[in-house]
Amino acid sequence: MARYIGPVCRLCRREDSKLFLKGDRCFSEKCGYDRRQYPPGQHGQGRKKRPSDYGQQLREKQKVKRMYGLLERQFRGYYYKASRMKGVTGENLLRLLECRLDNIALRCGFSSSHAEARQIVRHGHIRVNGRRINIPSYQVRAGDVIEVREKSRKVQRITDALANIDRVTRPTWIELDKDAFRGKITALPARTDISSDIDEQLIVELYSK
Repeated sequence: MARYIGPVCRLCRREDSKLFLKGDRCFSEKCGYDRRQYPPGQHGQGRKKRPSDYGQQLREKQKVKRMYGLLERQFRGYYYKASRMKGVTGENLLRLLECRLDNIALRCGFSSSHAEARQIVRHGHIRVNGRRINIPSYQVRAGDVIEVREKSRKVQRITDALANIDRVTRPTWIELDKDAFRGKITALPARTDISSDIDEQLIVELYSK
């Protein structure tokens, strides 16, 4: 499976938004975005230019794609799937991304970043409705129960992430039992439950050209 393995702090700086890609480091004074809030590269500190309409659409797409840890081909596939569903395409896209198993593991507090969440899913630490699922893109449904398997509840990265769960706002559509290492999807996320920093209409405009 293809994945980005380069420096991730430069991605936050490129999108001029804190994407929390490095987990614990993003909450410390070592955060690369907090220390250098300008684009990467030798011209990053130059005069800012007003982006074109296409530039705004591209940057929004890149931001969301990087936020969820996806590459272009997979992200484009989610867009086409969302466009064939009933309802608003942009909202369908965000709902599909939010319901990925690796994202749910992050929202439940079992990891501190998307990359870490993808790894614990791939390594078989997560169960869905009692079944071991090791596919990060697995789509979770309303009523599903996501939990850390019994043998994995002493993994240091998972226990550390759960210990720091209160530093970010937890989704209202996930019912979390911290002591049992378990989360339940009470409903599919509505648009108001997803980050307001995302302008999904720009992404729709980009792909519909």
